[in-house]
Amino acid sequence: MSGHSKWHSIKHKKGAADAKRGKVFTRIIKELTVAARGGGGDPDANPRLRTVIDAAKAVNMPADNIKRAIRRGTGEEPGVSYDEVTYEGYGPGGAALLIDTLTDNRNRTVGELRHLLAKHGGNLGETNSVAWMFDKKGYLVIEKSRADEETLMAAVLDTGADDMRDDGDNWEIVCPPDLFTAVHDAVKKLGIETVTAEVSMIPQNYVKLEGRTAQQMLKLMEVLEEHDDTRQVWSNFDIEEQEIEASLA
Repeated sequence: MSGHSKWHSIKHKKGAADAKRGKVFTRIIKELTVAARGGGGDPDANPRLRTVIDAAKAVNMPADNIKRAIRRGTGEEPGVSYDEVTYEGYGPGGAALLIDTLTDNRNRTVGELRHLLAKHGGNLGETNSVAWMFDKKGYLVIEKSRADEETLMAAVLDTGADDMRDDGDNWEIVCPPDLFTAVHDAVKKLGIETVTAEVSMIPQNYVKLEGRTAQQMLKLMEVLEEHDDTRQVWSNFDIEEQEIEASLA
């Protein structure tokens, strides 16, 4: 269904997502700090923080790093303050983009993102120029080889998921954002590893991209995701799996 799903799944299998461990750590430390600042330092009472701690453990971040980041967020230790800012824009072929950032300097971030978009066939848009095209949902992607369909479907639907979709090699699970933690926990109880597990912005419709336009879009996604201030990038592109694999070869 979603080229975006295939993009993250293939990157995961090739190990590209964790290739730059230092950058991954920096990004997660920012997220821990912001999550703790917004909802407190107790993961049992702060589902967002709990999700980020899970992500930190998944990349083997040392426990001391996690604790220090949380303490900076709760004000128990000094540290940089980050703002959450989402930028909107367009990529090649008119694909919509939402770029979620954590930044300590908004002017620097918007200038650098504008430059990256222009360099790769895109442009920044005004507030709500594309946000209306997306719905906020809990979103999990699981490789089919890791899960029994009936067992997985029963577990997630019983927990409140809206749907479990067939996306070729993967299952895509969509749920209300307030039920994300419960659905994710149900999957973990089955001993199933996810490719993606996040509260995400899901496109209402997709734009099919091919050939040079598809490759240009994938390059733009790569440079946007590598930017130091980027937390997540969402888009409504749909690109064939073979083209995505070729871009990451």
